[in-house]
Amino acid sequence: MAVIGRDDVGITREAFGAGENDALAAVGAMAKALGVPAAADRAGNLQLRLEGAVAGPALAIGSHLDSVPHGGNFDGAAGIAAGLLVLARYCRNGTKPPLPLELLVLRCEESAWFDRAYVGSLALWGGLGQRDLARCHRRTGRTLAQCLEDVGADVEAIARGEALRDPRDLRAFFEVHIEQGPVMVARGFPTAPVTAIRGNRRYPNNRIVGAAGHSGAVPRWLRHDAVFAFGELITGLDEHWKALQERGIDLVVTAGMVGTNAADHGMTRIPGELTFSLEFRSQSEATLDAFAGLVRVECETIGQRRGVRFELDEPLGAPPALLDPWLRSRLIEAAAALGVKTEPLPSGAGHDAAVFAGAGVPAAMLFVRNEAGSHNPAEHMEHADLLQAVDVLYQALQTTPWHENHGLDLAAEASAASRFTPFDINQKETTT
Repeated sequence: MAVIGRDDVGITREAFGAGENDALAAVGAMAKALGVPAAADRAGNLQLRLEGAVAGPALAIGSHLDSVPHGGNFDGAAGIAAGLLVLARYCRNGTKPPLPLELLVLRCEESAWFDRAYVGSLALWGGLGQRDLARCHRRTGRTLAQCLEDVGADVEAIARGEALRDPRDLRAFFEVHIEQGPVMVARGFPTAPVTAIRGNRRYPNNRIVGAAGHSGAVPRWLRHDAVFAFGELITGLDEHWKALQERGIDLVVTAGMVGTNAADHGMTRIPGELTFSLEFRSQSEATLDAFAGLVRVECETIGQRRGVRFELDEPLGAPPALLDPWLRSRLIEAAAALGVKTEPLPSGAGHDAAVFAGAGVPAAMLFVRNEAGSHNPAEHMEHADLLQAVDVLYQALQTTPWHENHGLDLAAEASAASRFTPFDINQKETTT
């Protein structure tokens, strides 16, 4: 995979472009070499399937092969490599998995291409709307509907919000993924079963509209300065974030894109307009609701005080994902049996596993230690760490009593999450 999508900076495997398409073709060729059937599903994803020792709902391993622009080689691809290695182990041993085993190569997980993440997963489970399908690719300008049609997806069913398969067809979904953070390196463990995945709220394209003016001629009390208004907003949100964090409430906040029109730049010009993005994440849906309320209040208050107008984009988002505790326990037991050092860890980044969990498929994740973070060319992973994760996953697949009915009590988890109500930022949140 390292040669697919390589550019002068890092790895760019463009969703629905040459990078992602070539990567899927490479996986298809590997499947053919193993003798494993591979075909596109109705969402345009690539599905490999190995029949099991007994018939029944399939076990699935999945992740993605697209990347952010100028990113690293291991985000997503490590999980696909892990799935291929598990399939290869069964094929070369001449044995069958306990149930049918699928490897799902999911399209366009990164939000960089359409300002919408998890496209392949959402299309599969009926989670894309008309507004999503009308989004344009950041490089080609083609709509998401056109891109899905190009790869043979059932766009009409997707547009109707239909699930393209029954979630009961899958007994479990596993995603192996690099951590994308520094915790595992600092703590010294190569693998980590994931406890939960933070949900997010994203406002991709926001605008502050004030009034341009001469820097020397307009006093402070008559200014409508968009840059100072943004500075006040982000400082205020940071104070809220700090206060919530001190109360034990899980939250991260980022304004990743900020800018004024370069054509209007001038040392002596008061900036009359600014654009920015805003994203925040939490393991609690109620926390996301509460912080969204704080954003609106801050924009209204600052707008009145500064004489500017905040135009917030329609929010996008993904709910927090409650991963299956029984599957996680099976991964922990498998690691212990193999003597692999591990420790449960929450995920700060979003993943396809969250969409599967939301669709009612029992889902679990296994992190692999990696250095230099992620979404950058320096992203690094030791192959030995990935092989340990593969061993743990294979052991869990083989030793889990799949006939037993163990699952996540979503109603109980939702009830626990609801104890922190929107706008009640003085209450300490309890998370699991």
